[in-house]
Amino acid sequence: MLPFPSLLALGLCLMFSQPDLSTEESLGSPFIQSSVEEAKRLVDEAYKYSREKSLERVRGQSTRPSDVLRLLKQPARDTRSAVRSADYLENTLRLIHEKVHSTHRLHKRSLNATDLLTPEELDTIVRVTGCAARVSKPSCHTTPNVNKYRTATSVCNNLKYPRLGASNTPFTRWLPAQYDDGVSRPRGWERNTRFNNFILPLVREVSNRILATNDAGVKCDGEFTHMVTLFGQWNDHDLTFTPFSPSIRSYSNGLDCDESCERSEPCFPIQIPPRDPRLPTGRDSCIPVFRSAPVCGTGESAFNFGGVANKREQINTLTAFLDLGQVYGSEEGLARDLRDLTNDGGLLRVNKEFTDNGRELLPFTKVTGNMCATRQRVTNQTNAKEVPCFIAGDARVDENIALTSIHTMFMREHNRLARALRRLNPQWDADTLYQEARKIMGAYTQVFVFRHYLPHIVGPDTMARQLGRYPGYDEKIDPSIANVFATAAYRFAHLAIQPMLSRLDSNYRENAKFPSVPLFKAFFTPWRLVFEGGIDPLIRGLVGRPAKLNTQDHMMVDALREKLFQFVQHLALDLGSLNMQRGRDHGLPGYNAWRKFCGLSTPRNQDQLAVVLNNKDLARRLLQLYGTPANIDVWMGGVAEPFVRGGRVGPLFACLIATQFQRIRQGDRLWYENPGVFTSAQRAALSCASLARIMCDNTGILQVTSNPFKIPNRGTNRIINCNRIPQFNLQAWIVRPTKTKQQDQNQETPL
Repeated sequence: MLPFPSLLALGLCLMFSQPDLSTEESLGSPFIQSSVEEAKRLVDEAYKYSREKSLERVRGQSTRPSDVLRLLKQPARDTRSAVRSADYLENTLRLIHEKVHSTHRLHKRSLNATDLLTPEELDTIVRVTGCAARVSKPSCHTTPNVNKYRTATSVCNNLKYPRLGASNTPFTRWLPAQYDDGVSRPRGWERNTRFNNFILPLVREVSNRILATNDAGVKCDGEFTHMVTLFGQWNDHDLTFTPFSPSIRSYSNGLDCDESCERSEPCFPIQIPPRDPRLPTGRDSCIPVFRSAPVCGTGESAFNFGGVANKREQINTLTAFLDLGQVYGSEEGLARDLRDLTNDGGLLRVNKEFTDNGRELLPFTKVTGNMCATRQRVTNQTNAKEVPCFIAGDARVDENIALTSIHTMFMREHNRLARALRRLNPQWDADTLYQEARKIMGAYTQVFVFRHYLPHIVGPDTMARQLGRYPGYDEKIDPSIANVFATAAYRFAHLAIQPMLSRLDSNYRENAKFPSVPLFKAFFTPWRLVFEGGIDPLIRGLVGRPAKLNTQDHMMVDALREKLFQFVQHLALDLGSLNMQRGRDHGLPGYNAWRKFCGLSTPRNQDQLAVVLNNKDLARRLLQLYGTPANIDVWMGGVAEPFVRGGRVGPLFACLIATQFQRIRQGDRLWYENPGVFTSAQRAALSCASLARIMCDNTGILQVTSNPFKIPNRGTNRIINCNRIPQFNLQAWIVRPTKTKQQDQNQETPL
């Protein structure tokens, strides 16, 4: 049986309608073997060249922003194997295709290479490139404690469909992908191609004319704190990570994507429009961008198989569940590396060189090349001591110091829980302590996201309509993260980021010793936590200062649009442009298609769009760029909508975000409310868990608000002493000596 539907279709086609090969030469095993070997060599050399070039710049302190982004989005471990297999397969078929047409002097489209391959030979190619292993069904019968604890990868969360929601699986599609060629090429790849009778605008032009906001024009949110914004980023890093292609060099012509503005897979540069306010213009001026890595057997590789094309899909390296993978890792190897295996305490590893006023810091990475060696450049102190990047369950841990602070706080909470559980149950071994603490932590995030965070984002009406009472587990629900959620809807918070990261003293005033940091000087600076006061001032800054308010005339701050990853005087990135370019790379349909998906109106002209946006001028400017509402990039259209009542997104993103979390909850067999996952006493304790208590227990902060997402006031959300914040009660986790092991297992088995 062939491992992909497209291969199966081809196999059936070949069985009943083989071409007449009497005048042609059949391709045998030596030909296939040489093609696979050549493809592997090309891919391996491109990977090596790309990594060495980027690391060379890091070591030479000449890092470009594009290097930082690329290294940040590099696939690692099993993800790298999955991406490499996809590249092996695609390039093997490309080489066969080229050799067939060269040898037989055929018209490019007259005969596919696969027309000369048997189903067995195709199956061999898929197997030897490693793609077959990516879709094989794992067995859950031998997985230990499969009814009690999550696997690191979330394989076997769904016992009938073991890969649903697991890490290193494709994003799901709620609407079919729309590519320029119907298969793989992004919309806008060819500049003169028309969509709905209009040419798509350059994404940088849209960013300049719609998103631009200088720091002086920033408006502050009158209700929600900056913690809402950063918690959203933290939560996103539990659910979505899309790796780039590891190669900066075109496989077909050897083009270096960093040195050319030509579009050649995997290079998809952002062109600079005329009269750009910051960037030089011209044919050779662009922001280097790399396509997201494809899934095995999709895109061009599927097209080369003949039959019905299987459109290009992208990989989510993380699990689809609220399981705090950003703390624990979403692969077995990383999860093991993050554990402290030097004792039997079930702890996570901590830093052995530095502490934060006596409290634990994250461990340093051992990766070659230090992308976080930014202290000397940022401070202009040539003798300043550099430190490596921190490591956590998600590679983006060092992206900004506020995010790093939240990572640190949750790592400490795991270790606090593990130590407390050991005191309550001294008979538990290290694995039990680790898994029980991890299980509690996963339930924490489910409580925080559904009860405390999402209501502020999608508003009470959407919560009541889509995310109300827990409906129970349904094995037929696919919890996988949707491409549109990861690539557009859950990027709404980019417009709620302040240009400064506040650092406050114990009185919630500006910290005199370590003042607030401009956001663009807070990227990849873990040394600030080591040498500049630790995480406490930053956590206070998140709960004591407001989020930026996304308004239609003040959208994205310069730190993200003009200074992203700008450590030295190289070409800084533009996050708004990147979001739109990524949406086109992923084949996301336009704004109106998603409005229709959500049952919303689909504006056809400027007047109708003005009604949807409640803004005539914004509608006019958008249609000057796009020509029609149908062409508006879905991220751009979504963030331009006025907020729903009580929320911080418009109707479209409220729908898409709620739909995703609805599926995450109902498709999670180990959701904390599913009967049997926790006891009723444990669920009652978990329902009282609070982010404020985690802050009190894991920092030196003595005073907080009871709701860190709401701005402090003199009424119901005053800053109060930590001793007034209820403690998390672990009594329900005590295993009584009279309880048998079999009784305990029965109690923990989900229905």
